[in-house]
Amino acid sequence: MSSGILYGLSAYVLWGMFPLFFKQLQAASAIEVVLHRMVWSLVFVLIVLAVLRRWHWLGDVRRSPALLGKFAVSALLLAGNWLSYVWAVNNGHVLDASLGYFILPLINVALGFIFLHERPRKAQWVAFALAATGVLWMAVQSGHVPWLALLIAMTFGFYGLMRKTATLGALEGMSLETMLLAPLAVVALLWPGPSGPGSQWPAHDAHTWLFFLLSGPVTAIPLLLFAAGARRVPLSTMGFLQYITPSILALMGVFLYGETFAGPRAVGFVFIWVALLLYTAEGLWAGRRAAAARAAAAA
Repeated sequence: MSSGILYGLSAYVLWGMFPLFFKQLQAASAIEVVLHRMVWSLVFVLIVLAVLRRWHWLGDVRRSPALLGKFAVSALLLAGNWLSYVWAVNNGHVLDASLGYFILPLINVALGFIFLHERPRKAQWVAFALAATGVLWMAVQSGHVPWLALLIAMTFGFYGLMRKTATLGALEGMSLETMLLAPLAVVALLWPGPSGPGSQWPAHDAHTWLFFLLSGPVTAIPLLLFAAGARRVPLSTMGFLQYITPSILALMGVFLYGETFAGPRAVGFVFIWVALLLYTAEGLWAGRRAAAARAAAAA
């Protein structure tokens, strides 16, 4: 197994195992967990930047208000994704989180068409229509739209769109985002309550504080592994690996946390899985056809 595949595989498996970590923080509200995640992520990435002595990019940020503005938007989208994901995990909706990340590749197709003027191929449109049918089926049969799954998919989809149009690496981009979010998080955590600064939040034991602190490296390490993998293997390979995360989430939701997987939800998932199979197969076929065309042109 190449180092790139190992890096990518590690990132997606770690993301899939996130519920095991965030379930340890059920004593705190989702918003408190996210506020701590912002603060301790910044602490961790500052340590990494100091070790690597990678500070030169800050000059480019200071000279580019437009770049800073893009990352301010991406930081808010990332915070929204974190909040919806942590709330889902700690309120018995791991399957909704799984559904959100299964939908994500098809959301990316739609966003690329709308904002980047990319032209999806016919099979990609069919895949998108199948996924939309699955979501619509769940909405009609269950009486409500799967808003949580859509919120997770949309926030991360728009986050990816912003990061695609902003020229900073994974470490630098996350560092800037947490630099923008962490001061707001500190203010919120220390805001005076009835008994003084921070007293609006419940008191926590050492176990919870340990997991607050660990949320920094737990957040950053999979992202850095992903970036290392993406530089070493083809995008199509990373596209295959990305389904590991929602697959683990779905298995954990059903077999570990006892969430219901039947009726409209099961049928909706089947529609989306068929759409993803079509999307992936078509992408592989198109990639091989393009490679053959390049080889023929070179010959």
